Amino acid sequence: MKMVTVLTDARSIRIKGRSFLAVVLSPDLPLDHWLTRLDDLAARSAGFFFGRPVVLDVTDLPINRDELKGLVTALAERNVSIMGIEGARPSLIGPGMPPALKGGRPASDVEVANAAPSIEVRSAAAETAEPEEPAMVEVSGEVRSTPQSLIIREPVRSGQSVIFTEGDVTVIGSVASGAEIIAGGSVHIYGTLRGRAMAGAIGNASAQIFCRKLEAELLAIDGVYKMADDMAPGLRGQAVQLWLDGDAIMAEKLS
Repeated sequence: MKMVTVLTDARSIRIKGRSFLAVVLSPDLPLDHWLTRLDDLAARSAGFFFGRPVVLDVTDLPINRDELKGLVTALAERNVSIMGIEGARPSLIGPGMPPALKGGRPASDVEVANAAPSIEVRSAAAETAEPEEPAMVEVSGEVRSTPQSLIIREPVRSGQSVIFTEGDVTVIGSVASGAEIIAGGSVHIYGTLRGRAMAGAIGNASAQIFCRKLEAELLAIDGVYKMADDMAPGLRGQAVQLWLDGDAIMAEKLS
C-alpha cells in the first residue's frame, strides 16, 4: 500500500512574498552636510518620512562599518526608519544593523530642489518574491477606478495617502496638509492642494499636476522634486498647471 506523507499541518508558518513602495535615500559625503540638507527637507515638508519605509543606498559610498552604523543611528534620531541597506559590502553589515537588500526595482530618481546641494531621494519597489497590485491607503469615501484612472470624490485628509501607479489620480475636493497623492500618471485636484502631489511616480515625464488652488508642501513630476516655497510667490493660492521641461518643473496659472 502506498504511503502518503503530509508535509504541512495546522502549526506550519506561512511565508509569502510582498511588494511595497519604499523611499531610497542615497547619501553623499560629507555626511554631516548631507544630514543638514535632510533636516531642511524634513522641516519644510513635515511628516515626509513618518511611517514610511526607507532603504539606505550606500553603493560606491566610501565609508566604514562605524560610519555606516553612525549614519543609521543619526537617521533613527530623525525618525527615519531604515528597513534595509542596499549596495553595502557584507563586512559593513554588523549585528543590530538593518539587513542587506538586493534586487530592488527602481521607480524614479528624484532630487529635492533647494538652494543648497540637493538630497537624492528615490522611490523603489522593495525586494519581493510575489509582486502585488499598487495599494490605495486609508482613503474613505466613494472611489471609482479604471486601469487608467482613479477618482476620489471626497477630500483627502491629513495623514492619508493615495498611491495609484497605474494612471491618473483625480480628487474631487481638497488635499489637506500632511496628505499625499502619488500617481503613475497625472494628478488633478479640484480643490486646494495643501499636501504633497507626486505625478509620474514610476517614470513618466509627460505627467502633469493640475490644481484649483496651489498651497502645496511638495510637488514632484517624474522624479524631479520641488518644495512649494521654492516656487514663484505669484503662483500661491492660484489655479495652476505644472509640467516637466528637462530637469525643471514649469508652472503657469490657469484661467
